[in-house]
Amino acid sequence: MIEKDLLDILACPVCRGGIRYDAPEEKLTCVSCGRRYPIRDDIPVMLEEEAELPGRST
Repeated sequence: MIEKDLLDILACPVCRGGIRYDAPEEKLTCVSCGRRYPIRDDIPVMLEEEAELPGRST
């Protein structure tokens, strides 16, 4: 679970859009560009090269 305080300060490193927590997928999703960032060991991995592009999944 990602704390709301952390979500409030996170931004997409690509477009600077806001971030939404997707609990069932355990990912963070940018509300602007749709990139999905993984969460590993309860740590958000906010790297462009780790992001899933919209419409794609791994």
